[in-house]
Formats: sequence, structure tokens, C-alpha cells
Amino acid sequence: MTDKAVLYDVIRKPLITEKATMASENGAVVFEVAIGANKPQIKEAVETLFGVKVKAVNTSITKGKVKRFRGQLGKRKDVKKAYVTLEEGNTIDVTTGL
Repeated sequence: MTDKAVLYDVIRKPLITEKATMASENGAVVFEVAIGANKPQIKEAVETLFGVKVKAVNTSITKGKVKRFRGQLGKRKDVKKAYVTLEEGNTIDVTTGL
């Protein structure tokens, strides 16, 4: 695997939700990241892939819900989100894709 492939394993996809849109007004971008990724790894991945300066990284883990499918109990996967705050003057356009 190349170095860039490892960075793409850390950052899975950008999240575009109502809450993420409100965060983007304050210079933050929200990504779904690998469960095992830590804040320094996320910061390095965003700075390398997008060429921006990161001010702070906040993370949160959403536990998967227990749901029923055809009468059987199942569980959705746990999701880790990273709220990446960028330095002044830096922007990432998540609508164009990675």
C-alpha cells in the first residue's frame, strides 16, 4: 500500500448533514473516520490530502443501533466522526468528493 492509501483508510468520507453544514459556517469540516484512528493521524491525513492547515480535531463515536431485519435482531456498525477545525483562510469543498 502506498502512503496515500493509508491516509484514505483513516478518512473514510465527508459527512454532509444539517449539523455538519452548521459547523462549516464556523470553519469546521466533518468526516467519518476509522474507529481506530486517533487525532494526530486524522490531522496529518487532512493536511496531506487537502493541503490545508488544521487548527483542532474533535472526535465522537456514535454507537450502532440495534435494529430488526425480517424479524431477526441485528446491529448497525459504530461510527467515529471527526470535526476538523481549519485555520483562518483555509477551506475544503466536500461537495467535489475526494
